[in-house]
Amino acid sequence: MRHLTRAFLLALSLGAISQTALAQDIPPPIKALQDRGASIGERFEAPGGLTGYTVSFQGQTLAAYVTEDGTHVLVGTLLDEAGTNLSQPVIESAENAARPESEWDALSEAHWIADGEADADRVVYAFMDPNCPFCHRFYEDSRDWVESGQIQIRHIMVGVLREDSLPKSATLLSADDPSTALAQHEANFDNGGVTPADSLTDEAQTQVQQNNELMSQLGIRGTPSVFYRTEDGEIALARGLPRDETLDAVMGGPRPE
Repeated sequence: MRHLTRAFLLALSLGAISQTALAQDIPPPIKALQDRGASIGERFEAPGGLTGYTVSFQGQTLAAYVTEDGTHVLVGTLLDEAGTNLSQPVIESAENAARPESEWDALSEAHWIADGEADADRVVYAFMDPNCPFCHRFYEDSRDWVESGQIQIRHIMVGVLREDSLPKSATLLSADDPSTALAQHEANFDNGGVTPADSLTDEAQTQVQQNNELMSQLGIRGTPSVFYRTEDGEIALARGLPRDETLDAVMGGPRPE
């Protein structure tokens, strides 16, 4: 185990596991992680007799390594004797992998504000906090595509950055015309944007809380986070503010003339 030379994000020693559990599709220690709330991803080969798995836990993608005897798991960073981080490429590959169709379905059922024509050829989903300056920048950067009628951005409003983020999002979602309210908020962003309503319904606040929960379930840790379809029709995720080639990919092509 000389490869395990740096402090781990998490170390679990689960001890001997009953033979009954061995009948599962995954090793018992990995199943124990799953029982603790982790989502289990792909299996991969690792050195030193270890077997690796990608796992997602509380919004983080991690690498888990099962010992050769199959009775223990270590979760964290694996280094070789030269100090090379062997876990990072695996984690990055997992984070950049195509997302399942079930996530797109969940996004479509979230509480969002439409920005753009209803009959636009392209739809993009973006987790947005009303106090996020990078979300505001994404809104500004997307205007040419949206105003051309090529794309509709569906802003999934969350409240995660500040104390008034949730009531601001709830105010926008519950407006008589949410699309216009969002545009007015963005136009006045530098002056604080929308003012939270004095009285918010339980429904409006619950909608934002549900969006927050979906964000966590999808492993999203920051805003903006943008889901879009690639040229091959696969679902991709741009974490953070999309720039340059990434922005073009999100929008489906270069900026309209």
